Amino acid sequence: MKIGPDTTPTTAISGSNAETIIVRGHDLVQDLIGTVSFTDHVWLLVCGTLPSPEQRRVLDATLVAIAEHGLVPSVQAARMTLAAAPEALQGAVAAGLLGCGSVILGSAEAAGRFQSQVLDVAGGNDGDLDAAITGTVRAYRAEKRAIPGYGHPLHKDGDPRALRLFALAEEASLAGPHMEVARRAEHLLPDLVGKPLKMNVSAAIPAVLLDSGFPLLAVKGVPLLARTASLVAHLLEEQRHPIGFRMSHAASGAIRYDGPAPDGFVADEN
Repeated sequence: MKIGPDTTPTTAISGSNAETIIVRGHDLVQDLIGTVSFTDHVWLLVCGTLPSPEQRRVLDATLVAIAEHGLVPSVQAARMTLAAAPEALQGAVAAGLLGCGSVILGSAEAAGRFQSQVLDVAGGNDGDLDAAITGTVRAYRAEKRAIPGYGHPLHKDGDPRALRLFALAEEASLAGPHMEVARRAEHLLPDLVGKPLKMNVSAAIPAVLLDSGFPLLAVKGVPLLARTASLVAHLLEEQRHPIGFRMSHAASGAIRYDGPAPDGFVADEN
């Protein structure tokens, strides 16, 4: 049974023959290897064209900004996976990436959708950005959805990474409507949700990328690509200086069993 639309099976990303490998219309060997940066290549693969210097700078900055932020859950998952299966580096990297969702890393995509939704609403409301933000936030709240890209457990007074990304986009003359939505939302949120929520890096990344011409459907891939590099570094360190089982042991010591048990049973806290 056939499933899916009836389309011609083609790809516009890469093709090859015995002599030549083509990537988005460029000869991989003659035009790209040793000539473009990896950031250039990522933009080319995703967008189909090589970036301008300004676009390259913005994408490069977002990759650097989100690659590493300590022993977050995705990193711990990767390190403990490698401790349990030291022969499977790829499995440990995958374990870390599989733990990236609506709370860690995946919120950049959600924030980009929020910004785009606000702009769509504003476009149908005589361009009234504040009214569009207010209506969108209230709709999110009515559905008990968090406003993606705002608030941070550590950076209470503002995420320094977000501030730097915005400054860089402005220096590159790429500031646009998505950045304006992110800023105005930060200004309006205290009255709308009852507490100040500063913009975090997950709001800044889609704002600067979308204003630079990067496609919304690929935004989630940027934090995933960046964090992959960090996971490789953590997993190299895990092989040289193991802490995966120490983290596992710390969890056992920190979490107390409170389920059913025979009289007199005391769980071992060691």
